[in-house]
Formats: sequence, C-alpha cells, structure tokens
Amino acid sequence: MGGAVLILMRALLFLILIARLALASAEGAPIPEEITSFIKEREICEHFRGEPTEVSGPDQVQRQNFIIDSWDTYCAGTDRRLAALKRRYSGNPTVLKMLNKYEERVE
Repeated sequence: MGGAVLILMRALLFLILIARLALASAEGAPIPEEITSFIKEREICEHFRGEPTEVSGPDQVQRQNFIIDSWDTYCAGTDRRLAALKRRYSGNPTVLKMLNKYEERVE
C-alpha cells in the first residue's frame, strides 16, 4: 500500500509542477531547469510537512518513520537552496514569483 500511495502522490505533485510551469511559461519567460528541479523537490517536501506525525498506535510507527525519512530526503538543504536561487534570479520577476510562494525556513 505504501508504495502505491507514494507513486500516486508523486504523480500528483508532478502534475502540479507541470501546471505551475505552464502558467509561468505562458507569461513569456522560460523557466531554468534548476528552478523546475527545486520546485519539484520542494513540492514533495511541502506535502510531507503537512502530514501528521503523531503516533496513535504501533501500526503507525512505520508511517511516522516514513514521514520523518521523507523530510530528511526532500526538505534537507531547501532553505539554503531557496535563498541562493532568490539571489541568483533576483532580476527575474517570473522566477521570484514562483520562489516567493515558499517559506524561507522549513528545516
């Protein structure tokens, strides 16, 4: 079950990413690959940040560990990367608009 849920979740996040990028491209500016890569990873991080981590029974310990491992995988380093990308693309309003949607401190 966990694998199927993860696949569906990733597919949904990928569709969200594609929609955001299509909207940004429609505004006339090409989106750099490092921005699309960051957004994809950060969207997955945001998903796991919204998951509850409370354990109400022994069967949920595995789920809790999965969520914590996912934070480590997808959220680690994103604060620093977000700040660096904002500096690098400070002259690109389209990219900044996309990046400004994210909290600066999630780690």
